[in-house]
Amino acid sequence: MDVVMSHWNTWDDDALILDKANNRFADGSMVHRADHVGKYFKSRGPFSVPRSPQGHPVLIQAGQSGRGQAFAAKWAELVFVIHHNLEAGKIAYKNFKEQVAAAGRDPSKVHMAPACYVCVAESEAAAQEKRAIIEATAKPVDALVLISEVLNYDFGKKGYDEPFTDEELAGFSWHGFRERVIQHSGRKNPTVRDFVEVSGRGTIAEHKVFCGTPKQVADQMEEWFVAPACDGFVLAATHMPGNHEDVVRLLVPELQRRGLFQKDYRGSTLRENLGLHIPRAKDYHMARKAAQ
Repeated sequence: MDVVMSHWNTWDDDALILDKANNRFADGSMVHRADHVGKYFKSRGPFSVPRSPQGHPVLIQAGQSGRGQAFAAKWAELVFVIHHNLEAGKIAYKNFKEQVAAAGRDPSKVHMAPACYVCVAESEAAAQEKRAIIEATAKPVDALVLISEVLNYDFGKKGYDEPFTDEELAGFSWHGFRERVIQHSGRKNPTVRDFVEVSGRGTIAEHKVFCGTPKQVADQMEEWFVAPACDGFVLAATHMPGNHEDVVRLLVPELQRRGLFQKDYRGSTLRENLGLHIPRAKDYHMARKAAQ
């Protein structure tokens, strides 16, 4: 990240001239070498293209393990997480914002967005029926395939109720996923069944489910937002096609009426529409000098 950030900030914000008549593309005095020398990398720079209109691309990270949270507190601008209930979300939100502050950053400039599923319909009964149909389509073998994929381990070679060894658990690639299963199962060495049932992988139990009429779903989401347990949500589709269309047709107008969702885009970039500030190269260089 030090290497990448140093390259993204080698062009000053106003380095571009774009004067075709006088054949001047940029002011060379405003383009700098990175001259990064670290423990693992050495890079001269400067970067081969000008700065992004966003300053630099939005840094979005999915990480809930201790190591992942420490990394996010230092670098991330939007953090993708999974919380199954409001109380867990409130605790995690508070703890993470404190980590961001301890890392010397402004917590208000780092957003947390839990994944969620939305089952919305014109009536509560229709929404619950839709949810029941979706839940009935999930099979344990689907979960085994998906878990094997994300953890880089063949779950099909172990018995369904056979505990994993410490060595096997240490080899899983997604530590946050593993730790979540250990925590919620209450087992130091969870079984294959624990991973399937606790994770909810391949089912809508994997994420928080907001289900009901547009008003009921908006009430539930607003409760999380106000608590606070999040700065927004990452919407996962329960089914395709149709789910996102239901959200746009039914839920979005209700959220807009409450002032909780935009009626137009804030700007032309992802960063602007996420409500994140545009980082300036000069601020990066000043912070880097102060750290040295």
